[in-house]
Amino acid sequence: MTLSYSHAHQQGSGTTEVVAVLVAITDHTARVLTVDQGKLLPNGPLMPLHRSLQAGVRQWVEEQTQQPLGYLEQLYTFVDTNRRNIDGHALVYVSYLGLVQETQAQLQSQASWQDWYDYFPWENHLDGMPSMIVEFIVPALLDWANTAEDDVGQQRRIQRIGLCWGVSRPVFADDDAHNIELVSESDKKPEYESKEWVAEHVLLRYEMLYEAGLIPEAPTYPPTYQTKILPEQWSQLKGVPMYYDHRRVIATAISRLRAKIEYRPLIFGLMPEVFTLSQLQQSVEALSGVRLHKQNFRRLLDAQHLVTETGDSSSAQRGRPAKLYRFRHDIELQSLLMDSKLPKRK
Repeated sequence: MTLSYSHAHQQGSGTTEVVAVLVAITDHTARVLTVDQGKLLPNGPLMPLHRSLQAGVRQWVEEQTQQPLGYLEQLYTFVDTNRRNIDGHALVYVSYLGLVQETQAQLQSQASWQDWYDYFPWENHLDGMPSMIVEFIVPALLDWANTAEDDVGQQRRIQRIGLCWGVSRPVFADDDAHNIELVSESDKKPEYESKEWVAEHVLLRYEMLYEAGLIPEAPTYPPTYQTKILPEQWSQLKGVPMYYDHRRVIATAISRLRAKIEYRPLIFGLMPEVFTLSQLQQSVEALSGVRLHKQNFRRLLDAQHLVTETGDSSSAQRGRPAKLYRFRHDIELQSLLMDSKLPKRK
């Protein structure tokens, strides 16, 4: 079967598929489990022998990857109008989010773990906002904004760009230009006023790039409206594409996970039995994509009584050994975090 990024489908008689986004934290890196050389998520058709959707997704994950499953929850149900079965019906697929411990040695040969920032490089703000956003992505999106049918449509797109990408309209140092068209037509390099970066807007940002035709999954890629040819670096900036809508499914999972770790202890499903507080913080940062304030993070843990000391210390090769902790399973962790938020970034 030859796959394209937007329209391919292995025709069959079924109308429903299940797709799994399995997430693990390995070496403080957020990773997703993929098949077909990183181009697909574990997936398969829902068949009569499956008693439930969850039973179906568990069977396909086990068959395709050999990865043991732990926590699993349903994400969203998508209708892919670009994919049809042999009877012409649009394909429906139900996505799931799973939190697991990475088990590289047991994987099937077709399965592999991938850094999720390889698919979404603009989402990694651990070293600050990536320069690609203001140098390439936002200017390309502003070109797209100019293609709206009227001024109202342009302004709405511009506002969406600001809300999604953490920048406001461009400001030029030596004039007070307010016409957004100058961004494309001027040789001056614009600067952008910084706005709040909302980490959980992953899906909104991906769908905007799709709508603008700036990623290979979009049927209009590459866009014809660009006033300038996309830079050579775009092949690295756009992230690793996936077949079907599977990168969109990952974006959905990241959005869900980033939102839920602010009020539910889902990080517990990704940690080993014992850990240091630094390891716990680094794991949360890997998921959120931003740095957290160390003292605030630890005050939150102390105030909520989420972890307890084991009495042992790590065998650090350099420096002072760190205390080891485990999560407290004798308390209702869900209720403790219902009104909590992650500490602010540095």
